[in-house]
This record gives sequence, structure tokens and C-alpha cells, in this order.
Amino acid sequence: MLKKVFGMADKKLTVVISQAQGKNPAKRELEESLAAALLMEPDVEVSLVPHLYDLSADHTGTLFLQALRGDLVVLSWLYPRANHWILDRQGIRGKEGIVLLKEEVDEDEEEAQKEKAPPFENPERQKTIPDRKIYSIDLKVSSNPEDYLAEIRRIASDAQVQTFQLMDMIQQSPRPAQIEKYLKPLDILQGQKNNSVAEEEASQLEPTKRRWYPVIDYGLCTNCMECIDFCLFGVYGVDQGGQILVEEQDSCKKGCPACSRVCPENAIIFPGHKTPGIAGADGEVAGLKIDLSKLFGAPDALEMAARERDVELVADGREAVGMTVGIPQRTKISKETSDELDDLIDSLDALDL
Repeated sequence: MLKKVFGMADKKLTVVISQAQGKNPAKRELEESLAAALLMEPDVEVSLVPHLYDLSADHTGTLFLQALRGDLVVLSWLYPRANHWILDRQGIRGKEGIVLLKEEVDEDEEEAQKEKAPPFENPERQKTIPDRKIYSIDLKVSSNPEDYLAEIRRIASDAQVQTFQLMDMIQQSPRPAQIEKYLKPLDILQGQKNNSVAEEEASQLEPTKRRWYPVIDYGLCTNCMECIDFCLFGVYGVDQGGQILVEEQDSCKKGCPACSRVCPENAIIFPGHKTPGIAGADGEVAGLKIDLSKLFGAPDALEMAARERDVELVADGREAVGMTVGIPQRTKISKETSDELDDLIDSLDALDL
């Protein structure tokens, strides 16, 4: 009976489309084209959820995603790194699957990524990661639906497919009627375009609010604790295994990415930020940009972070602290012992122009 109602056939790869924020017509058209095409794919089960970053822990979309087992493909308007670690934060975990459809990364930047310090290993956290792959695909890479379909077919050819009924995994909440909506992407999209209030309400997903909070990339995080020292708003905490985590995400100040600028490993992501490196893009090298900004009299990343923090402190009725609190020791030493102009010249010499 469940199989008949929910259309969940055995041995199909689950593909989730995460909608864009807002109602951009070009983005909606791509989402609809992909949903319609994927419904015709024999090896794929497609569903539609709101924007991943805006899902709360108790949202039915989050509960739906948590119920899924086996390999999972998630298409979103986020950088793949942001996509993966937002899901991880919500308990939708797995190993990062290899995606071939992506923006090209410069070879030098790719080598720099390999030379980064090893991440902090938390045995307790590792136990919570199931033996499956999550493939994060960025919908900003191409406007052609065929590019995504080809990549999904490639993934489906060797992915671990599901062999269970979705509703077997959900016993109490959310209710079956709520879950069923996520499995009818075209009905959802049609309802969003329709002017009929009754029809829209029948197919509409549970609403979300725009959110702003940091997402930790545990594949890069070395657990240095510089973020918890720098942030004065109680956003960060430490779990029982001694690992940093975002504990009070709603205490984060909207639009403030200061802690991301402080992180030495670029492991703190703000998916809604306009700067690619802060929003989760791979291969973002900040060093040369910081030196160039100093050359023309602009603040470096750390000074900018301190200013951003001060703005939020004053808005909260607290005193600004400037560079006196939470400044990494490594930065103080660096400023005392390095010649910034020499560093700039060295960086320019190293470029292959």
C-alpha cells in the first residue's frame, strides 16, 4: 500500500532538488525542467525541498532528508562544500561523492588545498557517518538541464541504490501527507506558479525563513578554536569529544562573516555571503588579496573581521573591542616578523604571468 501511495520503487537512486531562495524565473525554470526530466528516468526517484540553508531542525523537509538511506544526489544553488556540510550539520551524513560536473579549480590552488593541515579527527563523530556517498551538485555551474542529467546518470550507474520503502523509516512524525508532498516536485512547482490559493496551499511546502549562521567544514577544520575565541556572541561551543561546533546558530548576527575571515583553514562557511571563498567555493586563496588590499590602504581580512564584530557589538549595546580580544597569536607574531611589501613581491614573483 505504501509503495502504491508514495511511488517508492526498489533500487532507485534518490535525487533531491533544493529550491533557490526567492522566485527567480530562470532558476525556477531550471528546477522544473530537471524535475520533469528526472521523473522519466527509470533509475531515479526525484524529490523537491526548500533551500537547504533555511531548513530548521524540525522542518518536515529536514525530517524527510533524514529518512533517506543509501547514496544521495543533492542539487542546490550552493557551492558543493556548503551543500555537503549543511546536510552534515542536520544529521544527513555520508562521504563526499565525486562529482565531475563542477567549476574548474586552478591547479596551483588545488595543490595548495592538498598541503593544508590535517583536520581534527573526532572518533565519536566518525561513528555517526554512514557508509554511503552524498553527491553535491551546484546548479550555478550550467543552465543546460542535459549537463545535470548526464552527471546523474553517471552517478546512478555505480551508486548504492535504496532497497527500502521510505515510509518504513518514518513511524510518527512527520505525517505521511506531509512527506508525500516532497515526492511530487511538479505539483509543488505548479502550485507555486498558480494563482489559485486553494491549489497552492494543497501542494505548498512548509514555509521557511531566511537564515544566517556559520557552517563548519569538518574536512578542513583543525579544531584550533580561534573562532570560539573571536566570536563574542555565543555562537560556538564544544561537543563531548572536544570538537568545535555551532551551538547557538540563531545568536549569529545577520550579514556578519567575521569569524570566517579569522579561520586560518577557510573552514567556516557562510553560504549566503557574496564572496565565493566565504560562501564555500573551493580553491579560494586569500593571502595575495590581503596583501594587495594593504598596498592600497584597505584593511586586511583580520582588521575587517574586527570591524564587523564591533558593528554588531555596538548594535547589541555593548562596547567595541577592536583588535584587543580574540586576535590569533599567529597573526601577532606574523606582523612583528614579516615585511608585508616583501611578501607581496614574493607572491607576484610566484605567479605564472
